[in-house]
Amino acid sequence: MSEAPHVPLASLPPAPRHASEEEAVAAARAFTETMRTRHTIRDFSSEAVPRALIEEAVKTAGTAPSGANHQPWFFAVVESAEMKRRIREAAEEEERAFYGGKAGEEWLDALAPIGTDADKPFLEHAPYLIVCFAQKRGGVEAGDDRKNYYVTESAGLACGMLLTSLHLSGLATLTHTPNPMKFLGEALGRPATEKALMIVVVGRPAADAGVPEHALKKKALGDIMKMY
Repeated sequence: MSEAPHVPLASLPPAPRHASEEEAVAAARAFTETMRTRHTIRDFSSEAVPRALIEEAVKTAGTAPSGANHQPWFFAVVESAEMKRRIREAAEEEERAFYGGKAGEEWLDALAPIGTDADKPFLEHAPYLIVCFAQKRGGVEAGDDRKNYYVTESAGLACGMLLTSLHLSGLATLTHTPNPMKFLGEALGRPATEKALMIVVVGRPAADAGVPEHALKKKALGDIMKMY
């Protein structure tokens, strides 16, 4: 074991504890059922969302594990109508090329059951866009300029925790990944050492929001897990 300084786990705020194994399993199952209610939507209400919910979700994302604890992520939160319009216009330009044939037949066939196309009105209608960036360089201290490690894996974990927090706050989300996404860094003035991973569209569902039937199909436990 390394001799790096450690803080006793017992001195930190305690993680959830349960009186019995049965109680722990019940809590885990309840959380699973809560997460089963998370669905990607594409029709958002323009109803305002408290900024505090966004800030708490980003703080939650910031607790994710990361390579060397460098925390190689940055979340650009967009609420400006003008910036949302610019992002929509740039995204739709890329998407027209994508759906126009750039994606290839196999990719477009895979998307067909979802019903997506190059029109992305949600980028303007939703109250918030959170553009998630992965940082190639940084470090644990603000202003550090060191190589980051396991960048995509670390930022991906943070994005998953972001989505979970937003869902538990009663908000709906969409993960949008226009291809390519270089325009996002340029529009938001982010450094070249950062790469956009996704746009998380956040808000409340529109009254007529729906979920594609295809998206409700989830693999069974036996298809995604094996005991060794």
